[in-house]
Amino acid sequence: MSEKIQVISQYALQGIEAQSLRNAALAAQQTLESGSGEGNDFLGWLHLPSSIDESQLLAIEKSAAQLRQQCEYVITIGIGGSYLGAKAVIEALSDHFAAYKNNGGPKVVFAGNNIGEDYLYDLMDLVRGHKFGIIVISKSGTTTEPAIAFRLFKEMLEKQEGKEFAQRNIIAVTDAHRGALRVLATQEGYDTYVIPDDVGGRFSVLTPVGLLPIAVAGFDIRALVAGAVEMEQDGDEQVLNYAIARNALYQDGKKIEILANFTPRLHFLAEWWKQLYGESEGKDHKGIFPASVDLTTDLHSMGQMIQDGERTIFETVLSVGDQQHEIIIPSDDADLDGLNYIAGKNVDYVNKMAELGTRLAHVDGGVPNLLITIPAVTERYIGQLIYFFEKACGVSGYMLGVNPFNQPGVEAYKKNMFALLEKPGHEEATAQIKARLKS
Repeated sequence: MSEKIQVISQYALQGIEAQSLRNAALAAQQTLESGSGEGNDFLGWLHLPSSIDESQLLAIEKSAAQLRQQCEYVITIGIGGSYLGAKAVIEALSDHFAAYKNNGGPKVVFAGNNIGEDYLYDLMDLVRGHKFGIIVISKSGTTTEPAIAFRLFKEMLEKQEGKEFAQRNIIAVTDAHRGALRVLATQEGYDTYVIPDDVGGRFSVLTPVGLLPIAVAGFDIRALVAGAVEMEQDGDEQVLNYAIARNALYQDGKKIEILANFTPRLHFLAEWWKQLYGESEGKDHKGIFPASVDLTTDLHSMGQMIQDGERTIFETVLSVGDQQHEIIIPSDDADLDGLNYIAGKNVDYVNKMAELGTRLAHVDGGVPNLLITIPAVTERYIGQLIYFFEKACGVSGYMLGVNPFNQPGVEAYKKNMFALLEKPGHEEATAQIKARLKS
């Protein structure tokens, strides 16, 4: 088995000329690596893994150890890239039922990624009467969703455990010099970590934004970083294979990419991937729409659409080699369920045959199928996967002809929301939107 992830296009490019795109991919790679393209002020992630030194890792591990020792829960507050990367890695590496077990460490929970009142109420009810800490992640400190959550939980923690406990167990991950959160952290004496100016949120999982919550959850951030370093140093061929294939399929009219996995723990990895590619490529009325399915579960819901729906989709299957455990299917004398033909097989063998059967069926149904293999779900291989997807995103975005590192469209809803909330400074917009709603 390969010690790195592999991209296999055996069933993806039949009848499609993709080799001609190799020169475009190499040019896009050169643009990325030379820093000569649009968005070049946000390339700090490109050589981030190999730049992380021992002192940074030790500091993060020390902060994580403090929170693990003093807290039953650690609330990670952030939205978008400020929570999805950490959530993806923690969910991928955790026991599926960790929420119901006492695993000897604090439970990492998330807030500030929505404005659901009942969600916040339920989370406040969960931590009431328990010692908890807060990791608040925001460059500005004024983004609406995390700012609301932080105001609520900061007040709750100070009232419940006292200001001194709160000061010791609130950690701010924010801008080095500017912003409301930096000012507050300085005033209150919180421990802080810096979000680098040249790393955008969706590329920030290998900064303290992701590494601190992952360490608090008890996982090996050194192995995670080491895996990313492996792909940084020797992953370009796989990056190019993926970028070429998806752009060839896009030019052939396949406008939707479905990331499919047959491993339940990878659900939030797909959610992180959707933000990475959606926010990076969806510009100038261009872009492959990123979607995801959990299989075989979604074969009983979305399977019909994938198999027989409009042929504007292609599928990228994220396939895991080794599972952590083995369960053998037993024989049954009565065989009422008809499963004796697979008795003696392990469950993952059946899952792998379902995966291959599904891929072949979808190809026969006109859905090109890319395969990305990952040897196992471990810190090392998840680190590889994160960096692989990040670099492939940069190359693919430049091939598409967009700036992969900005997100101008994200601001549109905020302007309307602030006007509707009558935020100071938005009076003209408030008047305009009220008039629009009356018409």
